[in-house]
Amino acid sequence: MKLNLTLKYMLTRNDMVSLAAGHQFDRDVELLLYYQDTHQPTAIVEAAQASAKPGSLMGDPVVMLSLYPEFPKDVMSSMTSHGEFLFVVDRSGSMECPMHLGSGSQDRIGSARDTLLLLLKSLPMGCYFNIIGFGSSYESFFSKSVEYSQKTMDEALQKVKEIRADLGGTKILQPLKHIYRQPCLPDRPPQLFLFTDGEVRNTKEVLDLVKTNAGSHRCFSFGIGEGASTALISGVAKQARGHAQFITGQDRMQPKAMQSLRFALQPAVVDISVKWNVPKEVSVTPLSPPIRVLFQGQRALLYAQLTGESSGDTKGSITVKYSLAKQPVENQLSFSLKPAEDAGCSLCCIFIGNFITQAQHKDLTATVRIRVRVEVLIYIMEAFRFQLCCPIPLDFDSPAPTSKPVRDPLLQLISLQKASGSWVLEAALAEVLAKTEEEVSKPKPAQVDQEAWATVLALVWLYGFKTEAQEEWQFLAMKAVSWIQAQKVASVSECVQAGNTLLGCQVQKDTLGL
Repeated sequence: MKLNLTLKYMLTRNDMVSLAAGHQFDRDVELLLYYQDTHQPTAIVEAAQASAKPGSLMGDPVVMLSLYPEFPKDVMSSMTSHGEFLFVVDRSGSMECPMHLGSGSQDRIGSARDTLLLLLKSLPMGCYFNIIGFGSSYESFFSKSVEYSQKTMDEALQKVKEIRADLGGTKILQPLKHIYRQPCLPDRPPQLFLFTDGEVRNTKEVLDLVKTNAGSHRCFSFGIGEGASTALISGVAKQARGHAQFITGQDRMQPKAMQSLRFALQPAVVDISVKWNVPKEVSVTPLSPPIRVLFQGQRALLYAQLTGESSGDTKGSITVKYSLAKQPVENQLSFSLKPAEDAGCSLCCIFIGNFITQAQHKDLTATVRIRVRVEVLIYIMEAFRFQLCCPIPLDFDSPAPTSKPVRDPLLQLISLQKASGSWVLEAALAEVLAKTEEEVSKPKPAQVDQEAWATVLALVWLYGFKTEAQEEWQFLAMKAVSWIQAQKVASVSECVQAGNTLLGCQVQKDTLGL
């Protein structure tokens, strides 16, 4: 059962959802909430504190601008195979350390191997790629980037299995210089993925080098473990118009890598400008750094202090301009300078967010941890009735896993997918599906070939049993659907129905994207 609601107003404790009489709770109940006009820019003005002196920070209204862009589909589709992906992986000795201190923790280099498997399987056909391992020295899988195909993917995956934390210390400058010396491929902007668990002594020199080459190379960085330098990880992403990720505690590297891959497949947004248009009696003082990057699927926030009061006009506007795929884009948003009556004070959130942002660049967050109880967070949200507007890292203690699975069936399935997106009907696939090869082969519709049947089965299994990990396998599923459509597979509905019966699922054909 699915309940679909459109969220127009903030839900309160008094809002209720009722089920039809006689519902037996014999299946899952999913409550789906949809925001109206999700991608429209919004501006919220907060009132000043009545007890604060006018002209002071707490004594003036504050405005928050929220951007959640959606790029045109034709622009997004044109980028899917137009890229060069360079995976730069730390192979220093410390990568042998466990991901966390809980029992059953995988070592960092093992997690990196699994992540590279997932990334390689998720790349689009026609792109180019290479993998560079570094420590005291560096090694490239290929002398130069190669076109992504079944052959080159298999060759790379074989080398990934052999990766070890055996290259000594952490020296990133030389492999970066090597990468930047390589000529860029025409119409294939390079996308760097940097994975490291340490820090370097020449951080400024590294960041200067990255900044010099930011016009041609974007960089998506990953800090693994508590000891990763936030100055390096955040700085590299900031200078190269990319995105930084931190994997700490019991975080998993794979979903964060896939989020960055989703960003890397998008065209770069450049020349971003924000203009505040307010009456001449009112001045605007920015409280946050200017927006340097925009990605579809990630919210960008700007805060500003409003000083002064207009005697006449009570309206203001914001004009946001940027260039996307060499095309100019402009958004204008009008807002009232008068704060909403029910807007509470969330300046504490702004201060915390700004502090954390600055601390990351000063490498302070490696030792500063912010812990907030769930009850306190709920109280803040209910008391202020205000969307929390800053990324506060929360550490919630959770029990360590009691045992480590011998083989992850999801990774096992991923390893079996071909570069084109299809699967082969074989014993290894049947093992993932917890069936025998005969049980898997028997229900195949007569007019459907084995490869198409195997691919539909893999999709049904993913959507039927691994929806919680969908962020990790979404690109694999997209490739599989594209392959099925290109093959013009007959009786897809019959295949899906037979797959559901075999696996005990209830996945709809539309859910698969077919």
